[in-house]
Amino acid sequence: MNIRSAGMAAVILPMAMSATVKLPNYITPNMVMQHDTTMTVPGYAKPGAKVTVSPSWTTSPLTTKADADGRFSVEVPTPAPGGPFSIEFNDGEPLVIDNLLSGELWLCSGQSNMEFPIRGWIEVMDADHVIATANNPDIRLLQVRKTTAYTPQEDVQTNMGGWVQAASNTMDFSAIAYLFAKELRDELKMPVGVIDATWGGTPAEAWTAAEYLEGIKGFENELDALKRTGGDPAQLKADYERRLNDWMALARDGGNTPDPAKPLSKGQSKPAGYFEHIGWGNSFDGIVWAQKTIDVPAELAGKDLTLSLGAIDDADVTWFNGTEVARGSGYNTPRVYTVPGKLVKAGENLITIRISDFGGEGGFAGPTDQMKGEIAGVTLPLSGNWIYETGVDFSSLPQKPASVEGSSYPSVLYNAMLSPLHNLPIKGVLWYQGCANVGRGEQYEPLFQALINNWRELWGYDFPFYFVQLAGWLQPQTVQPDSEWAALRNAQSKALTLPNTAMVSAIDLGNPGDIHPQNKQEVAHRLAMTALNRDYGRSDLVCTAPRCIGSKKSGNRIIITFDGDVHPTSSAVIGFIIGDSKGNFTQGMTEMPDSRTIIVSSPQIKNPDRVRYDWADYPNGNLYGATGLPVAPFATDK
Repeated sequence: MNIRSAGMAAVILPMAMSATVKLPNYITPNMVMQHDTTMTVPGYAKPGAKVTVSPSWTTSPLTTKADADGRFSVEVPTPAPGGPFSIEFNDGEPLVIDNLLSGELWLCSGQSNMEFPIRGWIEVMDADHVIATANNPDIRLLQVRKTTAYTPQEDVQTNMGGWVQAASNTMDFSAIAYLFAKELRDELKMPVGVIDATWGGTPAEAWTAAEYLEGIKGFENELDALKRTGGDPAQLKADYERRLNDWMALARDGGNTPDPAKPLSKGQSKPAGYFEHIGWGNSFDGIVWAQKTIDVPAELAGKDLTLSLGAIDDADVTWFNGTEVARGSGYNTPRVYTVPGKLVKAGENLITIRISDFGGEGGFAGPTDQMKGEIAGVTLPLSGNWIYETGVDFSSLPQKPASVEGSSYPSVLYNAMLSPLHNLPIKGVLWYQGCANVGRGEQYEPLFQALINNWRELWGYDFPFYFVQLAGWLQPQTVQPDSEWAALRNAQSKALTLPNTAMVSAIDLGNPGDIHPQNKQEVAHRLAMTALNRDYGRSDLVCTAPRCIGSKKSGNRIIITFDGDVHPTSSAVIGFIIGDSKGNFTQGMTEMPDSRTIIVSSPQIKNPDRVRYDWADYPNGNLYGATGLPVAPFATDK
């Protein structure tokens, strides 16, 4: 079965029932057209009707004919920058799309850091000022609604009624996209449109067509299921549940399963909190057993006890004195459980919790200082240290099946939110994504390049593709050669081998306590400088920092050379680690004989053969180029 054809057929009939012209949701009043191109406009009209298309900027109308289903398509040449313009579509009943502008059109996509609005769950810097100055009719915004589909669709769903003018009341929109558009508008003095097609927490494979995932290790089962079921939701769900049960059985059988009625024999005392923050490593996913005793006064024995455990990420099974009392799920759902009085005894009582962390952070998600037990109005604190023991580390298992009902399943966002836009000519793409693929850096390297090639093939030309390298996050560490975040950043950088790509580093803009750094202005500025330099003739704007172009061993030292002058922000150059072929690494001592050379050494590494810079979850490197752009992380052995 042709998956693409099946997806299109699903939307033909409802639209063809109308007696007037219907256009895709991405063609509405207020839109920006990419100037001096040809825009394909598909639509529906009266079956068999002649459709006259009259752009206000042309002297002669265009004509086409709707087929028996009412489908038509017309090629509309777009004008030079300017406007406003209008287009009339007429099948006997006119439809006018007005207040159109011609200018520069950029597609902005990715996960939460691209989705991050001016004012949302967290505000960007200077949010009040950004909103107060947002009224600019030459900037137009289109926000694609979050939707999924197992087969490619003809149209997207949109928010805000389609295209809108930038204004103080339309700032529930990608901050980076808007700020990028504003800088381009101010520099180019022409209209700029930006499309916000984003979904927080989503992996790259969800934004990639199924056929482009073939040959990339890790997606075999999902691709096979899509082919076998033809994208049928019911069959896909049944297939997923079967595979998930098999995987969960493997997780249970292949792990450590303590007796919940007994103290953990291999336990370690650690504070209540996320596993990643208390010693399990930043890429850990798995099952962890947590245990704590609670001392019940004799006069309260035999009374019902309420356990308030805060949110537990992602799922839990809870026992009290060896008897299961509750099960919960949902990474941000507070757990409040009632323990029957018959289980509550005087003195020490044992609480045992089996916590399953399937992705991202996991463990006690908080607020941990409010964890408590309550009996007859008496509070018994449960915050502080618990005893933990690992049940199973999922990294030792095959990859967990992706849920077919979520936004992470392969190709579902490509099908619903990206593929339908391909008839719109665009200048280029801005992409900020990768957090959801951390821990799979080796897979991300071919995956990300497949995504770029996929999108370009869909549009039919190699448009500029500019992406943001992940910012620093999590606990700062000086020496962290096994950092999964560093590995993902490295995988991102490999896409620079593709033509017409550029990477903007945000390594210096991160926040160790928040995956969403608030300085979106600087990210947008760096992207805008890249576009202005590469696409709009502003050769005076330096959009890249110096890069490492060579490393040479000299005795017990390694000499690093750059293709431009680098400047540390202090007298000492920091951020380097040095290692040997056995995998030993330590902090590097540095010398800087000239502005393009850094010598790295360490008395602890007798025979060094590799150097890495800013290679950590939240690194501390301090090298910048002359224009203030940070030197991007690199590794001489990667």
